[in-house]
Amino acid sequence: MGQTGAIIPPQGTPGGGAFQPIPREESYVENILRMNLGKVGTFYMTYENNSEWNAKIFKGVIEAAGRDHIIISDPVTGKRFLLLMLNLDYITFDEPLNYNLPFGSGGTRAR
Repeated sequence: MGQTGAIIPPQGTPGGGAFQPIPREESYVENILRMNLGKVGTFYMTYENNSEWNAKIFKGVIEAAGRDHIIISDPVTGKRFLLLMLNLDYITFDEPLNYNLPFGSGGTRAR
């Protein structure tokens, strides 16, 4: 507080403006999958403590991706699968991926 009792706002930058946060890269798996909706991928999953199978492979078109899940559909049967990220080991694609970083780097294609 100044002598008059007024609250003095903090000075952010030399021009008096507020600091702008530096953009962060958010290349999380779900964001990369969202950039590639409609592409076919092969999803390699493992399931611990499963007596029937502990590893399974799914192949399908990416329909949606969230923080903890992926929804794919089999292009032949149309059957949909909700896969949990918790079980995901890795994904392969037979074509280049779209990989546009969210902070204006111009975007690239992963090869």
